[in-house]
Amino acid sequence: MRDESPGESDPDTEAEDWRPVSGIEIGFVLLLLAYVLWQHFLTEDRWVFLLDNANLAIHEAGHPLIGLLSERLMVYGGTLFQLAFPLAFALHFRRQRHATGWAVSLAWFGENLLNVGRYMADARAQLLPLVGGEHDWTEIWGRWGLLARDTSLGGFTRLIGLAVMVWAAFWLWRRWCSAQD
Repeated sequence: MRDESPGESDPDTEAEDWRPVSGIEIGFVLLLLAYVLWQHFLTEDRWVFLLDNANLAIHEAGHPLIGLLSERLMVYGGTLFQLAFPLAFALHFRRQRHATGWAVSLAWFGENLLNVGRYMADARAQLLPLVGGEHDWTEIWGRWGLLARDTSLGGFTRLIGLAVMVWAAFWLWRRWCSAQD
């Protein structure tokens, strides 16, 4: 058992610290996640129109912004921004103790990992349509000597993304169920 000073508590064990989750919220989040997963795994284009267009804009903005620091690091900027943006939202909602916002932000992070993994796996084949014409992950895997492992590394990244999304939904579901008791 950990020694806690007054006013300090374990953030995951005390449900009363978090904003309650309503039935409408849990229903909406679960339906949204089901739709996103359906789009990613059961459709040909594997693209969630509004969400992934926003993710693409964030990704593309990351290249020149990181490029201001270093031209060599510019290639990493897209993926860094694409992953950092939902994590910043998750951190905000966690600090606010907003359970639904936190879980949705984590699911958004996981959804971005699905996209990043798909992009990673495409490094050799280069079949995905690209905005800038050059493939970030061909360059990155080439630098790291991992180009031949693009599909396995991309698949592993997608698996992590799926796990994050499922965990976020499960965490929110538990939060809702505990409020029902």
